[in-house]
Amino acid sequence: MSADQHDEQLAEYRSSIDNIDAALVHLLAERFKITKAVGRYKKQADLAAADPGREELQIARLRSLAEESGLDPVFTEKFLRFVVAEVIHHHQRIAEGEQL
Repeated sequence: MSADQHDEQLAEYRSSIDNIDAALVHLLAERFKITKAVGRYKKQADLAAADPGREELQIARLRSLAEESGLDPVFTEKFLRFVVAEVIHHHQRIAEGEQL
């Protein structure tokens, strides 16, 4: 394979990665829109910002999905715990009266 063919193949891979990254950003944005609505509901219903039982069930479920998909479950858990921590932070801010 020539250098030009390698560069073309690399460009195709990178284009696919760029598309996936864009989709991830859009999915995260949609997820956070919904979790902010949950935060507003929790405030209205006087519910706690965090739900450790639900969080652990979700982590276990998504670790299993990661394994089935060939994705490192340790990485998946770290990523999900990061996202959940940010969601809880949003819920706490909403509970304190911030408009998110």
